[in-house]
Amino acid sequence: MNKWLEILLGLIFIIVPIVLVFPGMYLASWGVAALAFLKGGIVWFVIMLGLLFLLLGISDLRD
Repeated sequence: MNKWLEILLGLIFIIVPIVLVFPGMYLASWGVAALAFLKGGIVWFVIMLGLLFLLLGISDLRD
């Protein structure tokens, strides 16, 4: 794919959702739900990262 087309598509995929969830826009309520989903996702990411480090530590103890 053309590098300029990739950059353009990347910018579109970043800017359009951000603009649509601003207060007063058409999908403003979607922004609240997306933020709640991300907050829950951050918790699961931290738990999984902790589990990964725990397993790596146990693996290093065996060696």
